[in-house]
Amino acid sequence: MSKRVVVAMSGGVDSSVSALLLKEQGYDVIGVSLKLWDYSSAEGIAGRRCSSRNINDARMVAEMLGIPLHVVNLEEVFRKDVVKNFIEEYTRGRTPNPCILCNERIKFSGLLNSAKEFNADLLATGHYARKMRSGDNKYWRLLRGGDAQKDQAYFLFTLSQAVLERTLFPVGEMKKEDVRRLAREARLPVADKRESQEVCFVQEQGIESFLRTMIPARDGKGEFVTKNGRVLGRHSGYYQYTIGQRHGLGLSNPSPLYVIGIDPERNRVIVGGEKELYHQELIASSPRWISGSPPEFPFHALAQIRSRHEAGECEVVSCLDGRIKVSFIHPQRAITPGQAVVFYDNDEVIGGAWIECSL
Repeated sequence: MSKRVVVAMSGGVDSSVSALLLKEQGYDVIGVSLKLWDYSSAEGIAGRRCSSRNINDARMVAEMLGIPLHVVNLEEVFRKDVVKNFIEEYTRGRTPNPCILCNERIKFSGLLNSAKEFNADLLATGHYARKMRSGDNKYWRLLRGGDAQKDQAYFLFTLSQAVLERTLFPVGEMKKEDVRRLAREARLPVADKRESQEVCFVQEQGIESFLRTMIPARDGKGEFVTKNGRVLGRHSGYYQYTIGQRHGLGLSNPSPLYVIGIDPERNRVIVGGEKELYHQELIASSPRWISGSPPEFPFHALAQIRSRHEAGECEVVSCLDGRIKVSFIHPQRAITPGQAVVFYDNDEVIGGAWIECSL
């Protein structure tokens, strides 16, 4: 009897080819699509249903592959655990990464629950990531995907050993162009579907417009200031800005200005020259380790402070309060509170934590 696997089908080419590959390998494949967000259900936001088209695409692919597709509604928990956190982080003057939180709390947990309901042994996703057993066979290692340009292991550093044990990444070794080629050969209707580059619950309206709707009016106009407090202009809400931003400030200055800090308490956006964006140390909280146990501190690693940031060499030490301090050999540009710092040993993900501040 073939093993049953639940495939997370988002309506994109990666998850569709994952389902195709697993069926060709003889698995008993069940497709599951998650309904996470509906624009028309959000107060003050009019517009189309965000996930309907993707679910319809997943349904067409499932029909072509001859597999069942089930739609699981997780809108309520998604709103509570992901969207609410997103809004709260911006309110605190931080720049969150909702995809990491969604992977941990919604997608993998929700899909593994679905797997249990369908008596499935395994879960599969279209992430560009790989897993393999450690040399001593004690735990699962998480590694970067085979396509360096599409690698998504950064977004998975919070996954537990229990989740990795039951998860497959069918396209994890592949290049994106090869995934699309297989989809075309199979005549899947999503073979050339464009990838979404936006936060799924924001989409075309943009983060700024979304936050203007969601964040209270008290967070309106404030000041652009330098580090020494000199007022340079006015802004219409600090939550519209992030560390490292240059465009859209509307300030006149002999040399380019960048956002170097955000002060939500005083509704101020702090600006300065590019040199002021560089820092050599950061503090991060809530560390998570792929093996299930922290490495022996201090340890040396490569660290990424954003998903598309080039990894830098660093030393990581443990703080008495449970946080960690990361010291880079070379200063890093635009270390941003709310983002994740993820640690690597070559291509292997060691773990990660949430950036609190730069030093």
